[in-house]
Amino acid sequence: MKKLTHILVSLLFVLNSFLGFSQQNIDVALSFDAETELFLVKQTLWYKNTSSKPLSYLIVNDWNHAYSNRKSPLGKRFSDEYVRNFHLSRAKERGYTDIKSLEINTIQSAWKRIKHHEDLLEINLPKELLPNDSIQLYFEYTLKIPDAKFSRYGNNKGDFYLKNCLLQIARINPEGNPVRYSNENIDDASYEKIEKINLNVTLPSVYLITSNLNLIAENTLNTDKQVSFSGQNLQDVQIIIEKNKSFRNYKNENIEIETNINSSKTDDFIKAIVIDRIIRFTQEKLGPSAVKKFVISETEYDKNPFYGLNQLPNFISPFSNSFLFELKFLKTYTDNFLKQNLNIDYRKDHYILDGIQTYLLIKYVEENYPDLKLLGDLSRFKVIRGYQLAKADFNDQYYFLYLLMARKNLDQHLTESKNALVKFNEQIASRNKAGISFLYLEQYLKNDTVTKTFSDFIALNRSQKTTPDDFQELFQRNTGNTLNWFFENVINCEQEIDFSFGKIEKTENSLQVQIHNKTNLEVPFTLSGFKNRTKIFENWYTGVKYDSIISIQNPDIDKLIINHKNKIPEINNRNNYKSLKSFPDLNKPLKLIFLKDVENPNYHQVFYVPEIGYNVYDGAILSVTFHNKTLIEKPFSFHLSPSFSTTSVSLTGFGIVNYTQQIKNSNLYQVRYSLAGAYFHYIQDASYLRFTPSVQFKFRNNNDLRDNFWQSISIRQVILTKEFSPLILNDTAPLNYTVSDLRYGFGDGETAKSYNFLTNVQLSNHFGKFSIESGYRKLFENNYQLSLRLFAGTFLYKKTETDYFNFGLDRPKDYLFDYQYYGRSETSGIFSQQIIIAEGGFKSKFINPYANQWMTTLNVNSSIWKWIQLYGDIGFYKNKGINPKFIYDSGIHLNLVPDYFELFFPLYSSNGFEPSQNNYDQKIRFMVTLNPKTLINLFTRKWF
Repeated sequence: MKKLTHILVSLLFVLNSFLGFSQQNIDVALSFDAETELFLVKQTLWYKNTSSKPLSYLIVNDWNHAYSNRKSPLGKRFSDEYVRNFHLSRAKERGYTDIKSLEINTIQSAWKRIKHHEDLLEINLPKELLPNDSIQLYFEYTLKIPDAKFSRYGNNKGDFYLKNCLLQIARINPEGNPVRYSNENIDDASYEKIEKINLNVTLPSVYLITSNLNLIAENTLNTDKQVSFSGQNLQDVQIIIEKNKSFRNYKNENIEIETNINSSKTDDFIKAIVIDRIIRFTQEKLGPSAVKKFVISETEYDKNPFYGLNQLPNFISPFSNSFLFELKFLKTYTDNFLKQNLNIDYRKDHYILDGIQTYLLIKYVEENYPDLKLLGDLSRFKVIRGYQLAKADFNDQYYFLYLLMARKNLDQHLTESKNALVKFNEQIASRNKAGISFLYLEQYLKNDTVTKTFSDFIALNRSQKTTPDDFQELFQRNTGNTLNWFFENVINCEQEIDFSFGKIEKTENSLQVQIHNKTNLEVPFTLSGFKNRTKIFENWYTGVKYDSIISIQNPDIDKLIINHKNKIPEINNRNNYKSLKSFPDLNKPLKLIFLKDVENPNYHQVFYVPEIGYNVYDGAILSVTFHNKTLIEKPFSFHLSPSFSTTSVSLTGFGIVNYTQQIKNSNLYQVRYSLAGAYFHYIQDASYLRFTPSVQFKFRNNNDLRDNFWQSISIRQVILTKEFSPLILNDTAPLNYTVSDLRYGFGDGETAKSYNFLTNVQLSNHFGKFSIESGYRKLFENNYQLSLRLFAGTFLYKKTETDYFNFGLDRPKDYLFDYQYYGRSETSGIFSQQIIIAEGGFKSKFINPYANQWMTTLNVNSSIWKWIQLYGDIGFYKNKGINPKFIYDSGIHLNLVPDYFELFFPLYSSNGFEPSQNNYDQKIRFMVTLNPKTLINLFTRKWF
């Protein structure tokens, strides 16, 4: 009887498919076992081939199964982005799908998982599915839902957020082939659209359920309840199962909302007003939604937050609670609206969704909060009122965050596949670039064509799958123009826009203004004229692909500005300002600012920061650092730190000037030219002066910016002058010397493992050296970590008897003054115990630990528990006239803050059992680094 019922229901759905449905219909029976926390699923899929080609196989997305394997595309992405929790997860924390059976048209059939795509099922059809023919798939399977700590979806302490968990047929591309997109935690599932779904859920009655489907019925049977839902015209299904329901329901005449967006200090009445305003705003811009119910959750917002706002603790937030709720709901609702109403390939064509959403965020604030500043209420404080950041409009952040990546030469074109974007681009910069690009187009067209095209495109998606070509054709139809410049030179282009001024000739009746198009991208730009800070005119210019002369018939102005208020997404606006005042007025006056700020193209900004440093011989080093580094990188930078040393009672200091050349579309992506100088003391009453001109070449895989593999070549000349010191007895080291230093290195890294290889050649009048250094780190799945470091160095020649240039076993001589020693000349006391892992890398201290011929060492670190590790070092070193000597040590390593604060306790070495020896406290070594860049790099490697 049950089999017969199943067949009858199947026949009804098949008949319905011929009558009307366009993609797939789904019938799901979902049972939750609270004891095992497993979901038992019986699911029927009816699919109609609406492509123009026959299909011999289907791909079914089983994205829940991506969590079953650390080596899945999802696991690899986590590892590439240095997310440790999945690599170190236990089996019970990970998810999987156990498929019990598959029937095709009621006949038992085979399936297979695709190699290297564990979350995709390939199903060969019994016969080709011709265009407009339909097929029925019936699955029985078990879902183990992963812990929510990995992606925020999943099992959160017994509450469940199910998204992309049910089996669904992968999208068929325009060529008539199923796409093969694995789950990579970037929310871009591309399914065949669900025309209709029926969902029946059985679960213990203590649970409450929320869904973006419509509630049909709910019945309680003893300790269980049965809940029925249905939905139409959907792209995805959300199911939230909780013990304590966190969602509230809001409705207007158009849309029903279930939301748990967190804002405990905003009352329900205000929330209702905000939600209604956002629903109406979105409909006004995009037209009505084909879907009438949405789940707007805190989980989805936290997965893709409004960056900047989410980093601030509540007690210092510069925005009201109601405004924060408004932005959170706006961002999450518009994302849901677009995903449910667009029928695009979200992996390949994501820029359409991202651009429309970011455009909406900008327009919403522009229309409802036109005077809102980026720093909110903080902008009112007098102490920060003079900063450009405080003057910046709220919507300026989109341009700033795009510029952050563009200046790093990490910008990627908007049509790049979403899974190929680096994390910061995927979540922030590319979205912003897409949004401000559409805003740029709107400002150029000076009408409502952009929003009309968005609305038309949404309407088109109700009846068919769409592509970027459809999107572009709608723009062309609505403007009567091809807009090739926009789609070719803005959307699908890695090259950035950059205009600047050339010569300006002033006559009695006109100005002849030369405009440099530095990247030869033919796009419109604005030129504005000002008189006494009042805008006199603003004109758009087109067709300027190369350098051009523009004639202005209004010479009575004192300033010209290209791209005023960043109307176009330009990489550099510092060269967009031209003063027409006569000498001695400066084109850009100097402005001195405390700490740091964003760029103000009206001024030459110089920042100053009081700093304090320390070494034994200079004592406290009191300095004021002057630099021009804004929050966004620029090609030319300087850092000058004149200082006063309290112990030596003298002026000291450090300075460096850099010019960074970014190279587009090349594996050699950056060349940096530098000149650095330093003047401090290396021992009591004896100073050193160091000059270092250098050039560095950086390489990467230009075809895949997510590839962590790197290469670099650096060439520098180190010029040293030291004062003589009578405190160093029998010193034969030269006081003046120059060393040519050539380095080449490469490496790769991710959570599970990393490696690097470095070579170094040093040449001077006194010696020549060659060395290699290689490191390898492996993090095993049980959280056991093993690190290896190999060093080998030899003298090519040596023309001096001093040991000053020798290889160091436990403490490098540092004759190039590269390392931050607090007491570089100390041989006893606490500062002699400072360790820097270089050259030999030994932790125990030895008598005469230097080599004037060659040295080879191996350093090993092995984890015990959390930050407690064991270390061991072995090596050989050779001095002239003496046989090679073998040496070793071992001990405990407390890796409290990696590269910041570490302690080494020697145990057994060539010196014997060291804890039993006198003055053991003097054998303990420490590493303390005060450079904040080390800590910053641990964060930024996840994003860049």
